[in-house]
Amino acid sequence: MKKSINAWAVDPETGFEEMFRQLHEAGFDGVELNVDAENHSAHSLTLSTTGEELRQLRALSKRYELPVVSISSSLYGGKMGSPDSVERAFTKTLLKKQLECAQALESGGILVVPGGGSPKISLVEDGRRSLETLLSLREEILKSGVYTGVENVWNGFFTSPFQMAEFIDRLDCPFVGAYFDVGNVVAFSWPEFWIEVLGERIHNVHIKDFKRRGGLNQGGAFVDLLLGDVNWKAVLPALRRTGFDGYLTAEVFREDSAVPEIPYEKFYSAVAKAMVRILEENEKEQ
Repeated sequence: MKKSINAWAVDPETGFEEMFRQLHEAGFDGVELNVDAENHSAHSLTLSTTGEELRQLRALSKRYELPVVSISSSLYGGKMGSPDSVERAFTKTLLKKQLECAQALESGGILVVPGGGSPKISLVEDGRRSLETLLSLREEILKSGVYTGVENVWNGFFTSPFQMAEFIDRLDCPFVGAYFDVGNVVAFSWPEFWIEVLGERIHNVHIKDFKRRGGLNQGGAFVDLLLGDVNWKAVLPALRRTGFDGYLTAEVFREDSAVPEIPYEKFYSAVAKAMVRILEENEKEQ
């Protein structure tokens, strides 16, 4: 497995080229870019990013030997399962843009977020509309050859791996799978058991760590890698048993770290070193 990091971890004032340079020097093998709102950061993709800009980014990626491994987004925000047809249409536009970016940057996958996440939206309707939205894009996804990964986030939609697996299976598309976030289930479950259920559906992985306040469902907080309750010695073997051997993408934030005022470049290096420890210690256990 290889080390990647989401660009949200990077100082928002840092431009694309400097970001590629800094992350390469920190020891990462790849980076995940994001489609964000205009002016979100100096290294965000947007819905208006042009083909020429993508070609320039591809050249930077090659120059700094840092592949763009996947394309995420901050813009789903409960829209895919919304009763508002305009919001659902927006998610289709967004997903198509992510596919465009992924193809131009030679990325293997994109991250999408189904669900509406509101007490005013029933889970039955939320699921139906989210499925319909993705099914309407099935042919575009197939033609792209890019894996579309639905992610488990804290929006109340995927609260069980069985539910997530069923949702993916109902889409019946070889290029739709799970973008599994290890840290997002620790508050109420055990990620290694989600991996066991999701199995070969997993095509992309986010990692972060979470420290429980007590037992399950008692709260807690996201913390630095290796300082939380993720059992990495169970998680990595579980991933390997599914056949996964791709990028582990750290979705981490400096403000969640033990030293939130740490200079950004030192923060990147600390994350990379923690990921090396996670991988190396797991290798010793085999």
